[in-house]
Amino acid sequence: MIVDALRVFVTVVEQSHFSKAGELLNLSQPGVSLHIRNLENELGAKLLHRSPKQVRLTEAGAILYKHAKQILAHYEEAGQEIQMLQDQVTGSIHIGASFTIGEYILPAKLAEFANQYPQVNLQVTIGNTEEIIGAVRMNQLDIGFIEGQTVDADLSVIPYMKDEMIIVSPSSHPLSETMVVENEMLQNQVWVLREHGSGTRAFSDHFMQEAAITAKRTYIFNSSQGVKEAVAAGLGVAMLSRWIVRKELAMGEIKELRIRYNLLEREFSIIRHKDSTRSMALTVFFQKLLDKQVISK
Repeated sequence: MIVDALRVFVTVVEQSHFSKAGELLNLSQPGVSLHIRNLENELGAKLLHRSPKQVRLTEAGAILYKHAKQILAHYEEAGQEIQMLQDQVTGSIHIGASFTIGEYILPAKLAEFANQYPQVNLQVTIGNTEEIIGAVRMNQLDIGFIEGQTVDADLSVIPYMKDEMIIVSPSSHPLSETMVVENEMLQNQVWVLREHGSGTRAFSDHFMQEAAITAKRTYIFNSSQGVKEAVAAGLGVAMLSRWIVRKELAMGEIKELRIRYNLLEREFSIIRHKDSTRSMALTVFFQKLLDKQVISK
């Protein structure tokens, strides 16, 4: 079927690799090569420049890629409309989420959606905010959840919910018993931070810059779970979403440092590519999300 060949071609282009495309499509590399060869024979033009490390589009390939994306989108849309005639929500949704949302908020919402619409296939990719933005921009994800916002011209951004950020410390930290912590008390502390590209890191950097806080030393972790565990182990203080540390605060494993006059909030946002087609499954998923927005408190 020509749609299958076009889907293989588009995946090869977006992955820049035959083997990676085959893994995503559950095809062998010879099977992927056969689809591409059949397309080239049918169109009478070379579509890809191949090398051991890279795949690049030819001029003809670039033309086909543009139209193949449109054909596949129309095919998916037609399938969704036919399924709507049967009053069924089916299809697949590839969701991306930053760590805080993907690990602490999204699972419950996905479970609720999956129970109601069991015929929809859900796939989730978790990364930092910059990684999710990049994947949505490249049409590798149908929808993304990010911390903060983006001004990328290719993306639609929908505010989703507010998130409260707090500063936490080890239970044994000298500031842990202080009723209200002034900004100057946070000077020359050891801080545990997320990596650059993380929405949590961007927020904490902004806070420290605005408050003119200088760290005595910093430790960097590429997950909020790692930051939380490091704080509990006594490594230093950190800024994290309240979602992440609720259980540890309740158990007394870490302490919240309450900042005077500061309610630290950020926005969680939903992003989509402006040129993407919204399937029936994605439309229903959106409705379920936006009907039940909450604020972390």
